[in-house]
Amino acid sequence: MPLQDHLPPLNREFVAHFGEMGSRWGINRTVGQIYALLFISPNALNADEIAETLEFSRSNVSMGLKELQAWRLVRLRHQPGDRREYFEAPADVWEIFRVLAEERRRREVEPTLSMLRTALLETPKTDAERHAQARMREMHDLIDRLMTWFDDVQKLAPETAMQLMGMGATVTRVLELKDRLTGKSAARSQAADKALDRAA
Repeated sequence: MPLQDHLPPLNREFVAHFGEMGSRWGINRTVGQIYALLFISPNALNADEIAETLEFSRSNVSMGLKELQAWRLVRLRHQPGDRREYFEAPADVWEIFRVLAEERRRREVEPTLSMLRTALLETPKTDAERHAQARMREMHDLIDRLMTWFDDVQKLAPETAMQLMGMGATVTRVLELKDRLTGKSAARSQAADKALDRAA
């Protein structure tokens, strides 16, 4: 039975899109479609139901679910009187974003920060190394500042975080006005930090 017979058109379009986008996000098509199906499903699904709906092999579904569990993007559930395992995506989209961001940080950002910190402890011996180390320091400082900001946002209630994100254009206009009044742009980051503190 083709996929279109298992899902209504809107659901099918969403699942297909996540499959196509999966490779761009560093996951394969199967994992992307499994996650999309669980995300829009009103009920937790077991592996057999997922395999039948998406027309995937049971082994591919099992591997996909393991990967999603490793990313903490699906939860395992048991139902009374049923020995099978059921899976669901977290209901809160803010929690999904937070978990995904934390996992990407752990897997991708923190190793880079660790490498940069080690490189910055080295004593450069040539002009080329001094130039490279200066560039690495700029990269380290930017990433470190972004991670500090991310930690602060993580501590906010979801409602406050959504409000803060909605202030993006307003904060930009305030900073541009300040720069015109003072003729300075170097203090932009400090003004942004103060705006974030007030929003918190």
